Amino acid sequence: MTLTPRPGILDIKPYKPGAADAPGIANPTKLSSNENPLGCSPKARAAFEAASSTLNLYPDGGAKGLRSAIGEIENIDPDQIVCGTGSDEILQLLGRAYLEPGDKVVQSQYGFLVYRLVTMQSGAKLVNAPETDYRASVEALLDAAGDDARIVFLANPNNPTGTYLTGDEIRRLHTGLPSSTLLVLDEAYAEYVDEADYETGKALVAAHDNVIVTRTFSKIHGLAAARLGWAYADPSIIGVLNRVRGPFNVNAPALAAGTAAIRDLDFQRQSADHNRRELAYLRQQLGGLGLDVTPSVGNFVLVHFADLDGKRASDADAFLTARGLIVRPVAAYGIPNALRITVGKTDENRAIIDALTAFLS
Repeated sequence: MTLTPRPGILDIKPYKPGAADAPGIANPTKLSSNENPLGCSPKARAAFEAASSTLNLYPDGGAKGLRSAIGEIENIDPDQIVCGTGSDEILQLLGRAYLEPGDKVVQSQYGFLVYRLVTMQSGAKLVNAPETDYRASVEALLDAAGDDARIVFLANPNNPTGTYLTGDEIRRLHTGLPSSTLLVLDEAYAEYVDEADYETGKALVAAHDNVIVTRTFSKIHGLAAARLGWAYADPSIIGVLNRVRGPFNVNAPALAAGTAAIRDLDFQRQSADHNRRELAYLRQQLGGLGLDVTPSVGNFVLVHFADLDGKRASDADAFLTARGLIVRPVAAYGIPNALRITVGKTDENRAIIDALTAFLS
């Protein structure tokens, strides 16, 4: 007898992480997963190592220490925080808690691939709201949501485009949604944003019970390997998520590292400053090569290539990989002729520009 999963499960294409290997090259440069090129906070590393002395003990199932530290730094109520194995797990928990087969879920056209996975795993229906110049449209999202969307997922800033909606636009989006729709603001890259008109969704959470903000320790904190994230929402939503998550869903070394990382404001500033300088360099240099670069406020750039034989994104990807420079194709997002390039170390960014200069010559 062959076991059969629920309808729709076999239609899911598993998430494919950014590549890490270049054939024939021992130590390639990985710029495919938007990781922090500076590593992580030394204080977080020390806390992680110290926690390894008690691996025989279960972790704090309520992540009380980490929630307290996040609340202190972010000036929010720790009782309105839930922690997860990366913000990905929190997105999965939302699907498990709030979606039923046939429910409508809305995302922007080039939204993060995990939103599609969450939707399909729940048997719900995903509706893509068209974007303009690779930027989400409030009007399109509201039109797609109508009065019956169960969840609206919005990454702000968005991955893989790097674009964002302003605070005014986010408020206008929320105001246009019915109270029965959950607005999920995925702010994985929020700490990198400098623009004066950008706002996090924390104020919306404080005032409404149908908004949740998710954050990750994988980006500016440099703890991607630890798999750690958190979310801030009304107590009613937090109570639901605590009912569907595992009792020990975050491991003890990750909790310790996250607690140290959130308090290491110097490391966060160093990471943001490095990204600011190098992002500007990449945008200027890539534009100077005649490439179209979508304006990004994250720690990556989306680079578009000419639709010419030998000069397409796939050709550039192969050229870079052969030289040990690994970037991220984004055809799975419906952008087949572009590459997403993570902001790396200074020498890595120079190497990318040198290689693309050779490719285009």
